[in-house]
Amino acid sequence: MTVSLPLVFVLGVIAWAAIKFLGIRLWVAVVIALFGFWLSHTILAPAVESGTRSGVDVVNGTHE
Repeated sequence: MTVSLPLVFVLGVIAWAAIKFLGIRLWVAVVIALFGFWLSHTILAPAVESGTRSGVDVVNGTHE
């Protein structure tokens, strides 16, 4: 049986847990999210996507 969770949902849960349990301020989480949007429009976006896909493949056990 395969369970699929969107990466955005997983990151949202991690952000919520960081705010709730680690005491991260909400504005810091918003700044980090905005930085992510900005980063997606730079030349580094393909490297970030490739690294994310590789990490997900490792977690899923589908890496080659």
